[in-house]
Amino acid sequence: MEFLQKILHYANPLNLFRKSEGEGVNLRVMHGINKVSMTMFLLCVIYLLIRTLSR
Repeated sequence: MEFLQKILHYANPLNLFRKSEGEGVNLRVMHGINKVSMTMFLLCVIYLLIRTLSR
């Protein structure tokens, strides 16, 4: 359950660019890039599912 909560926290657009306490700039940038890449991956998977199911 904790794993799902972390995924939902990262997927929330409101948390995408929020500053976390105690993190350095490099770590924040790395987390931001990871969030963007996970979002792009999920959007592509949804697109492929919709395209496959519409045939």
